[in-house]
Amino acid sequence: MDTIYGGADTIAQRVAAATGGKFQIRVFAAGELVPGLQVLDAVQAGTVEMGHTAMYYYVGKDPTFAFEATIPFGLNTRQHLAWMYQGGGKELVGDFLKEYNVVSFPAGQTGAQMGGWYRKEIKTPADLNGLKMRIGGLAGQVLTKLGGVPQQIAGGDIYPALEKGTIDAAEWVGPYDDEKLGFYKVAKYYYYPGWWEGGLNLSAIVNREQLESLPKEYRAILEAACYEASIAMMTKYDAQNPIALKKLIGSGAVLRPFSREILQAAHKASYELYEELAKTNPKWKKIYEPWKAFRDDQYLWFRVAETTFDNFTFTAGAQRTP
Repeated sequence: MDTIYGGADTIAQRVAAATGGKFQIRVFAAGELVPGLQVLDAVQAGTVEMGHTAMYYYVGKDPTFAFEATIPFGLNTRQHLAWMYQGGGKELVGDFLKEYNVVSFPAGQTGAQMGGWYRKEIKTPADLNGLKMRIGGLAGQVLTKLGGVPQQIAGGDIYPALEKGTIDAAEWVGPYDDEKLGFYKVAKYYYYPGWWEGGLNLSAIVNREQLESLPKEYRAILEAACYEASIAMMTKYDAQNPIALKKLIGSGAVLRPFSREILQAAHKASYELYEELAKTNPKWKKIYEPWKAFRDDQYLWFRVAETTFDNFTFTAGAQRTP
């Protein structure tokens, strides 16, 4: 993937360019050094100095990891970055990660994702009962509450699992990546929105000792390169997704919105899960409470100007299109 994997390439290229080639980062694909879902373990242990991953892959260790990536019905991309950089999120996440011996930097954004590929139509919450679906992060626990059977599968293994019928549905990112991976060939119903990923943040995680051993200038360059990777990834998706969506529909993909009934059921299940975690997991609660306060302010502001502007201009633009 020139988007997700490309984020790591962007970091390596910028770091080398900014240091005259003195600071080199070698990028390896998932599986070359360690499996795709074991990046955190490898960085924590010092097997590799650095990794590029979505931190919600590690909710099995602690659901609190999801805050750095995204949680269902959470923040969109701009809101998440505002929380991380201006709302105390980076400090809260950083404190949580100390026990894992890693330091993280936001290093890639996908924007709101699609809701995945399904072999059959999904019209009501009842249609999710027994559904075996590849889905990442805390969304799997929400799906379980709705009767589904979540499967956490690395990106490269999704297509064969769909093709063989091992799973009934799968989500990845959005049109640009999904079209490349060919999911429409084995599951034609393409749903939206990905309510579990309103704005996914990818992370560059660095072994703490390795980071501290770098010269201060190199640390600053690395952090700036990660910042650039976030912007580069998001702009690429925004530019390429519309083109890819047209191709997918032309290839036979059937576009469907999730029903309001499904969205309401999933929203209710999501926040029930968060409150349950707040009662049983002090680490989750420590981040969840300030995150929730920040979320409320963001929602209020976006309803005033951003959403009003978007809703009107998008609708007016569609009406003018021949």
